[in-house]
Amino acid sequence: MPQHLIRKLEQFTRLSASNRQAVVNTATQKVRFLGAHQDIISEGDAPEHVNLILEGWAYRYKQLEDGRRQIISFFLPGDLCDPHVFVLREMDHAIGTITPVRLAEIHRDQMLRLTDEHPRITQALWWETLVTAAIQREWTVNLGQRTGLERIGHLLCELFIRLRGVGLTEGDSCLLPVTQVELGDATGLSNVHVNRVLQELRASGLIVLRGKRLSIPDLRALQAVAQFNVNYLHLDREGRHLDANESERVSA
Repeated sequence: MPQHLIRKLEQFTRLSASNRQAVVNTATQKVRFLGAHQDIISEGDAPEHVNLILEGWAYRYKQLEDGRRQIISFFLPGDLCDPHVFVLREMDHAIGTITPVRLAEIHRDQMLRLTDEHPRITQALWWETLVTAAIQREWTVNLGQRTGLERIGHLLCELFIRLRGVGLTEGDSCLLPVTQVELGDATGLSNVHVNRVLQELRASGLIVLRGKRLSIPDLRALQAVAQFNVNYLHLDREGRHLDANESERVSA
């Protein structure tokens, strides 16, 4: 069930029962399971469908010929790997799994039917696309201007808040299945530098890392250290208060 996507879209606006059922019908027709560290789609492949992450973590990346890798974004449960990717002739980047992943393959015809028949879902997807672009801009600032401590702290704040938005946090903690190498590839830092930053964050009491679980005892304090402003995630959007059922009754 694509409950995480539904919850994510409803951060923007309330969906009607028919909207939710349309999402469920679209996202349950073809489901794939992949193990950890596999490509969902590789650079150069011709995309024919949209991938929706149902369970697990994935990432978008570019790899240079000499093997160096830049992680460009992380995909969490409820994330669509580019709603309109099927307009491309070939992929200019790759998407790989971090953990075992369950995903829905949504064919272009299904995606077009969903957006044509459900304008409220289309509006929510516009918002989702704009937030994705805002996250990418923030990652650019991270790489270009923030210190190593700020980069890691900022990324941890973002991941925690995104997970909280789809109901995947427990109090002040969440799963963090990424390795130090993957954190480094996402923030432009060496493994040694990442390790040093994590030790500093631990020593100052800003984070607790046990295995693959992250706890942030004082989120505001970590946000202050990382110069994290949540506004780019656009969590209090106009339209969130709208009731889709009421709107449908008025239209009828």
